[in-house]
Amino acid sequence: MTLKTDDPYSPSARDPYDNSIDSVGRKLQPVPYRNGHGSNVLGPRNHARERQAPDMVRPPATDGGILPNMKWSFADSHTRIEDGGWARETTIRELPTSKELAGVNMRLEEGAIRELHWHKEAEWAYVLEGRVRVTALDTEGGNYIADVEKGDLWYFPAGHPHSLQGMGPGGCEFLLIFDDGNFSEDSTFLLSDWVAHTPHSVLSKNFRLHPSIFDHVPSSERYIFEGSVPGPIEKENPVGVKKSRHRFTHKMLAQEPVKAPGGQVRITDTSNFPISKTVAAAHVIVEPHGIREMHWHPNADEWSFFIRGRARITIFASSNTARTFDYLPGDVGIVPKNMGHYVENIGDEDLEFLEIFKAPKFEDFSLEQWLATTPKRNVAEHLFQTHEKAGKKFVEELELKEMPVKPPLKRTSML
Repeated sequence: MTLKTDDPYSPSARDPYDNSIDSVGRKLQPVPYRNGHGSNVLGPRNHARERQAPDMVRPPATDGGILPNMKWSFADSHTRIEDGGWARETTIRELPTSKELAGVNMRLEEGAIRELHWHKEAEWAYVLEGRVRVTALDTEGGNYIADVEKGDLWYFPAGHPHSLQGMGPGGCEFLLIFDDGNFSEDSTFLLSDWVAHTPHSVLSKNFRLHPSIFDHVPSSERYIFEGSVPGPIEKENPVGVKKSRHRFTHKMLAQEPVKAPGGQVRITDTSNFPISKTVAAAHVIVEPHGIREMHWHPNADEWSFFIRGRARITIFASSNTARTFDYLPGDVGIVPKNMGHYVENIGDEDLEFLEIFKAPKFEDFSLEQWLATTPKRNVAEHLFQTHEKAGKKFVEELELKEMPVKPPLKRTSML
């Protein structure tokens, strides 16, 4: 259906179907008018933020009830700036609905090191740009060294020591995920921090060196610092050490995607990345004006990170409650476990995002698949008992085949 005016936010605009509006791409200023109701804004306004969240200014008529905030932008997070890089985080403190997972966006210049450390939580990561040298030690004494690039993952179980270093011109940037929403990057166990808080006499006994040697170690944590660019792995690897039998990295974008007319999906969980026992993820691309179909996840909250494009999501929370959010690159979205939702690409470019879960396996239920596997008469009587012709048309259109993302709607004849 086309809108009745060129300006969808004018008092005279009418849109009974609540079509999405790309106010950023179309350079429109949202106003709380909807189908003859509402009014303009007389008080102070943040015009840029309103354009980024048009469905907050004028929500669909189908929204209702009270649902907490499910959106945060890394642009609103505090940035910790260090020598050779920076980090910013989204945790339960920034986004109270981020209960199961926390995220850190980190940047390292070429040669810069995220120092040797470990966490109480498991660490999962997706490389956004550039290359990273990762090192780790497993519980059997085996070492692991690998270079990862854009679209690759790593996973370090809780307590496993590791380090990260920017490689190649321009360094790298990545998204870190931790399997506890209360995680804080500032509470990491750091090598330099531990050494600085250990008596030199103890360090002397532990490492069999004179205590004066340790007069030269840092007096406080280093966290991120500039280092020298490492050579090839075969030259850097310590001689005589045992190699880990575990695979701590994975090439997610090298996976064969599940393709559909409206986009594609790649899923990584313990079925193809066995060590990642607490985090599963999907990399999703939705073509312009297509949707990631209506669905829900039975085993974990969804923690989404938007890489490219513009999206609209309505979350259905039962009990006459639903709320719509809009997302841009760098935004984080939460959908609590079992709550129905879709992800709509409202822009003219591909929408690219990650769905991340605190779970060993990726699981979801498709609304259409559920209805397609239910007797047609049952479905039709649930939704169209007062209109037999509409019910027949609906159940005939249901598709059983897997189609996690769908193309733009092709208009059919009206009933």
